Amino acid sequence: MAIFFRMPFDRQTCLVFAAALVFSAWPSGLVAGENPAKVDFARDIRPLLSDKCFACHGPDAKQRKADLRLDTREGAVADLDGYSAVVPGKPSESELVARITADDEDDRMPPPDSGKHLDDRQKELLRQWIAQGAEYDLHWAYKPVTRPEPPSVNNGSFVRNDIDRFVLATLRSKGHEPAGEGDRRTLIRRLSFDLTGLPPTWEQVQAFATDRSPRAVEKLVDRLLASPHYGERMAVFWLDLVRYADTMGYHSDNVQTKPLYREYVINAFNDNLAFDQFTREQLAGDLMPGATRRQRIASGYNRLNMTTREGGSQPKEYIAIYLGDRVRNVSGVWMATTLGCTECHDHKFDPFTSRDFYSLGAYFADLEETPVGPQKYKPLPTAAQQAEVDELKKQLPTLEAVLNTQTPALDAALAKWEAAQVMWTVLEPSAAAAANGTGLAIRDDRSILASGELPDVDTYTVTLKGAPAGTRAFRIEALPDDSLPKKGPGRAGNGNFVITEVIVKAGDQIVPLQNATASFEQTLANQNNPYKKWSAASAIDGDAKGASFGWAVLPKVGAAQRLVFEAAGEFNVEGELTFILKQTHGTQHTLGRFKIFATAHAGTVSADSAAPPKKIGDILAIPLAKRSDGQKKTLATHHRAFAPELAATRKELAGLKERVKRLEKAFPTSLISVRLAKPRTVRILPRGNWQDDSGPEVQPTVPARLNLANLEGRASRSDLADWVVSKENPLTARVMVNRLWALCFGRGLATPLDDFGAQGTPPTHPGLLDWLAADFMDHGWDIKRTMKLLVTSGAYRQSSTTDAETMAADPLNMWLARQGRWRLDAEMVRDNALAVSGLLAKSIGGASVKPYQPAGYWKHLNFPKRKWSHDSGTSQYRRGLYTFWCRTFLHPSMLAFDAPTREGCTAERTRSNIPQQALVLLNDPTYVEAARVFAELILRNGGDTDAKRLAWAFERALSRGASAAERDILLRLARERTEHFAANAGAAKAAATAGEWPVTTALKPEHVAAWTAVSRAILNLYETTSRF
Repeated sequence: MAIFFRMPFDRQTCLVFAAALVFSAWPSGLVAGENPAKVDFARDIRPLLSDKCFACHGPDAKQRKADLRLDTREGAVADLDGYSAVVPGKPSESELVARITADDEDDRMPPPDSGKHLDDRQKELLRQWIAQGAEYDLHWAYKPVTRPEPPSVNNGSFVRNDIDRFVLATLRSKGHEPAGEGDRRTLIRRLSFDLTGLPPTWEQVQAFATDRSPRAVEKLVDRLLASPHYGERMAVFWLDLVRYADTMGYHSDNVQTKPLYREYVINAFNDNLAFDQFTREQLAGDLMPGATRRQRIASGYNRLNMTTREGGSQPKEYIAIYLGDRVRNVSGVWMATTLGCTECHDHKFDPFTSRDFYSLGAYFADLEETPVGPQKYKPLPTAAQQAEVDELKKQLPTLEAVLNTQTPALDAALAKWEAAQVMWTVLEPSAAAAANGTGLAIRDDRSILASGELPDVDTYTVTLKGAPAGTRAFRIEALPDDSLPKKGPGRAGNGNFVITEVIVKAGDQIVPLQNATASFEQTLANQNNPYKKWSAASAIDGDAKGASFGWAVLPKVGAAQRLVFEAAGEFNVEGELTFILKQTHGTQHTLGRFKIFATAHAGTVSADSAAPPKKIGDILAIPLAKRSDGQKKTLATHHRAFAPELAATRKELAGLKERVKRLEKAFPTSLISVRLAKPRTVRILPRGNWQDDSGPEVQPTVPARLNLANLEGRASRSDLADWVVSKENPLTARVMVNRLWALCFGRGLATPLDDFGAQGTPPTHPGLLDWLAADFMDHGWDIKRTMKLLVTSGAYRQSSTTDAETMAADPLNMWLARQGRWRLDAEMVRDNALAVSGLLAKSIGGASVKPYQPAGYWKHLNFPKRKWSHDSGTSQYRRGLYTFWCRTFLHPSMLAFDAPTREGCTAERTRSNIPQQALVLLNDPTYVEAARVFAELILRNGGDTDAKRLAWAFERALSRGASAAERDILLRLARERTEHFAANAGAAKAAATAGEWPVTTALKPEHVAAWTAVSRAILNLYETTSRF
């Protein structure tokens, strides 16, 4: 059988059997080969012309052949040098009829090599249409939405609301009657899955089955719509549309998660946020006056596109890619329009141009984003978080005022401090030499830099002048330098040095030294050091405890360090001083750069007596009486920064700031819309070529066919949002209610869900679709109200089974003579198993989680290499909605059940039936663990016989009892597996302890293992994973 392929975007291919496509595309009369008495252009002709003719004779002027246009009446009847393709009322004079019936292949249309073909019925249909006047009509999706009057029908048991009047009238016109109402057990399971994505409990099923009040269904629906899990179920549908994922998609597909947006969507559905407001907040929430946290998070919709960090990528190219992505998504989500086809050329089937594409994209040219590289996340604290930080910040000015206020007490402390200041003088080297070949260069700042030879040990001799009168202490400043390993200060490979001994001479007199201190003393590698550290004292001890020990500073290399010591007696400073720096530790631990200071300070001098900053030192050198007010203020400010009298206040302020910093660091973040002061220029890119700037510049506006009121100045995303949800927009409401209908009935009234254009199929119930769209808008875009209207209708409450004759006449259930049945979405398959087993963690919102995943599945992810580490605790058992969504390597369980990669807009998931799905249900650790825990529940609560246990298991898993055949098969399985595991203790233990969930030790492993096998079979049933 031929198979037709439809590709909404890369990696998603919908397969539809040819026969099914014929049934869906043509009314039942035409399928039987009967042409209608009155040909309907929208129903009968436009789909035919679109499929067979528009590629060469449609809206795309650049691809149009023979200057013939068949998508408009003006083009079809135009005079083409003496003939017309269509002569209304005269098929025999119409070139179109002549060409489609021509025997000569050179004249026949469509050309044989086009792959298109018209059968005799289709040719006759076109001939009849021309004979009846060749009337054209505006495409159904672009007509204004009207609210038709529901048909008058008689069927008291079926008609629950006006939806049923439309459905029943169409059914009867096709010769059908509705199926009977489904039983209570089927209905509550259907409603629970459709509205919450979760199964009902056995207790809820029993309560509903026995509730015979007229409002039983309505009460159930109200309860389910009020459930917080309703928002989660609806979020799955919405996140598919907007391509939400936790990774960026391109190249290395790095993490780029945005759980706040997902939580916003869940809450919006739970709060029943009006769809027009929901739309405005996502497209332009950041532009709303006084934008709230919720609205700013919602604006993150504009940042859900795929991005790249690949080195070497061209920013200009990716700006164009991101623009195109947004155009495709906006037009797909809200308009079910394939506007992406116009990126390179005018649309071949629909009335859209390349100008429309880039003009729509220009709305998003104001978004701040990184074309290539990591995107910038913005902090988005909750009200409580912000209030806590604001309250702390209120305390800061008071403390800062204390620290910035000079008092008499601080004046006295300043004077005392000033009197104790050590005034250091940098000594001027006149000569510097090294014993073992090291080159010592005297620099302009009076420092000495070592270079050249690098001996194991060395001794530097430096002659200095300029010591102040009364000198009594010295300071050796070890300085970093870019020329040194690790920037020094030492020349060893690790930047370290060891000064093993310092000798100071005044003339021929050796100056005795004492009270050595240092800014830092190394304690590493001290095993053989008698001081247990590389201390300052060991540098002036006369090598009393060994010549290889001295002062060192590892690991604090790369920064200045100080060695300070005092002269133990008086000496003559009128001449030059000689410093001898011994460095006999070995392994090239010699000094790289240093400077030597002296002071005549009479008080205690230590390494903490470092010279103040130059600006402060200059002020201190000025007598008090000669200082200006500004200098006094500067000095007081400097002193308050460390005055002991303010220590407690400084500590309190620092603690407060650290607490604020810690709280702000904990703020949740997300990618949101931030508006650029100047939007980027957008041009039409010829053939979509981002390198070609020859196209005209465009301003933001919507597709010309759909119109937009004239605006003053440049239109904004707010204007776009207003237009999208305007009642004059013919698409948005129709698109949304059609998708809500599909959630409840398995297929839309118009298909496919992502294409309302000429290549799509006209609605089977056009009046109903318009009535729903008008009702949706007239009632404030109320999603819950519309969902309630759908699920309380008689059409929804039908059984999903019917007689063979109806099934054969309408296999796709286009006319709704029954309810639909389908396999649950991937997330719900998982959620159902966890719920049945009692494992499901039902908390709402939060970060994405990582359930069990095969080892090595991510091995091909690079830059950087990544390894999936599954979560533990309740995070392991959260709903599938929260599973970490990696676009290039989607969780294999999700992938097996047709979850999309979300690289683009997915309005409708495929539903395949493949062996891998059964293998997932049998072998995926999540389902194995669920079966094991379910087995424990069965054994604890199911009764004292296998028959009772099986009955209990079926009630919990399927909301019904087991059939005789099911009992026979599964009880035999239970017995056989019990015997097997009783004889295989190791296998029993392995099966009875699968997963991380705590094991119930009171149960025998062989019993748990046996009933795990039974549970696995139950969880693998088609009925368990399906909605009826």
